[in-house]
Amino acid sequence: MNKLNSTNYDIDLSDGIITFKKLILQLVFVRYNEATEIKYIFINPIFRRKGLAKKLLQIVKKNKN
Repeated sequence: MNKLNSTNYDIDLSDGIITFKKLILQLVFVRYNEATEIKYIFINPIFRRKGLAKKLLQIVKKNKN
């Protein structure tokens, strides 16, 4: 399957929350704490197995203080 790139969705970075969206559809979502421990991760079933969770975790790792 083809992996999505950042031109196919918007990335919303909030304090402890990262969301990938396409129009009004939420593709993936992660919530993490100050220690960058993942508290919750959601991948819309339609968009699973496309590398989006991996991209989310890379962003969380980069935001580690």
